Amino acid sequence: MGKLSIMLHDKCRNSKESTWPLRKYFRHGGRRDAAITIAQDQWNVEFSNLFIGHKIFHGAHSQIYHGKYKEEHVAIKFVKLRENDEKGTLTSLLETQFFREATYLPRLNHQNVVKFVAACKDTHFYMILTEYLQKGSLRVYLNKLKSKPICLEKVISFSLDIARGMEYVHAKGIIHRDLKPENVLVDEDSHLKIADFGISCKVSKCDSLRGTYRWMAPEMIKGKRYGRKVDVYSFGLILWELVDGKLPFQDMGPVQVAVAVADRNSRPIIPPHCPHVLGDLILQCWAFKPQQRPQFSHIVRVLEQLLDQSFSFHRF
Repeated sequence: MGKLSIMLHDKCRNSKESTWPLRKYFRHGGRRDAAITIAQDQWNVEFSNLFIGHKIFHGAHSQIYHGKYKEEHVAIKFVKLRENDEKGTLTSLLETQFFREATYLPRLNHQNVVKFVAACKDTHFYMILTEYLQKGSLRVYLNKLKSKPICLEKVISFSLDIARGMEYVHAKGIIHRDLKPENVLVDEDSHLKIADFGISCKVSKCDSLRGTYRWMAPEMIKGKRYGRKVDVYSFGLILWELVDGKLPFQDMGPVQVAVAVADRNSRPIIPPHCPHVLGDLILQCWAFKPQQRPQFSHIVRVLEQLLDQSFSFHRF
């Protein structure tokens, strides 16, 4: 049982249910916290309809639980603020990430982007509810394969889902900035959805927040001006991993990857079994100069043509 579940259990130790309405956790001295009431009005959260289940992920600053909200299965990202953050640096960072996700995600409505459900901000925690995808992240999916390559048709289908989702996100003027298998979710029909917009920014208002070195474009690593093409670079690394089955730069640590990519223009080796069209697309996506990388609209067209060719091959 995770810490959040323990807190709920302390408040509901007389309950016979295995999960509890979250509102019971938020009662202080017989009344609900004022901050919660404000958040409830802002994001329309009805805490009496929110139930916590088991924990499905534990990160450095957040935990994700499987729950139900108004009878809908949801993923609950719970960020508890540290009491010993005297300078408030971490709190400020987590608050920024929370507000970005709670601001951008409700504006996005696409089959390849995870659906926003609700959000809540309190003085001690932040919480975001999204649709629940039972198969978890693309990273979980790939780990289960244990570095075994995926069939070509699945590679094309997966990468097309990501490209379509990112084409839509970019059309909305948003840069994801942390596109990687951990932030791509798999639904029950094995379709992919872009998730985790905490590091995202508007094209016209990007700050110094950055994603993960292993998938980070060289211009971002160097702290230079950048735009939408940083996501295209990250997509190239994901496409390579789908083809090869291995973690990019798996023998290097994050800082080593940053130095190799930014200073030596290093990239993973395209495997010999990779079709030329996909290999060329990968090379274009992770080109050193952003202007040499394609737009996601072009990537979608290339992948759709490949998918059609794949179906034609199977028919004959």
